[in-house]
Amino acid sequence: MRKFPHADLYCLTAESYSLGRTNAEVVGEMIAAGIQVIQYREKDKSMREKFQECQKIRQMTKAAGVTFIVNDDVDLAVMTGADGIHVGQDDLPVPDIRRLVGEKMIIGLSTHSPEQAREAERIGVDYIGVGPIFRTTTKKDVCDPVGFQYLEYVVENIKIPVVAIGGIKESNVREISGRGAKCIAMVTEIVGAEDIKQKIANIRSRIRK
Repeated sequence: MRKFPHADLYCLTAESYSLGRTNAEVVGEMIAAGIQVIQYREKDKSMREKFQECQKIRQMTKAAGVTFIVNDDVDLAVMTGADGIHVGQDDLPVPDIRRLVGEKMIIGLSTHSPEQAREAERIGVDYIGVGPIFRTTTKKDVCDPVGFQYLEYVVENIKIPVVAIGGIKESNVREISGRGAKCIAMVTEIVGAEDIKQKIANIRSRIRK
């Protein structure tokens, strides 16, 4: 049965920030550092490129027992045997996605308000993204930061797993974990690091204090 894993960090791909490394190379470093959830997110590549990359990353994550989630593209998630699909408020409705992907696939949904979080829980979403906590430039269509108040609301009131995301860095991650976030998503802070494994170790040392 589908289940979002217990994980401290949730990593996303972003090849344009990866210092010339491929997504597969970056994912390999994430896996070596013990990351348990990796999302493939690439907006500007062709579907064929994304399919080929996801096939490779699916093989890597499956061999390592890592949960692999695809952003937005339901067909890509299904075709590559991903563990989950993550969508936004303007994407296909979750009940319709569930009919397409079946009962075994994890569905995550980005949320930006208490109302959206409660609705996500009601319709059977497996986890929610909460953010952006801080201002972020990795997405072109991102909404304004939701800040700490919404994060604190979901930690106190929402039963399904919560992933904090948006502008989170090594320098501010303690503010997020200190407000009860058990799982924290990062993009450029990790993929853009010279030494990804060391960066992840540094971040974890801050989360655990």
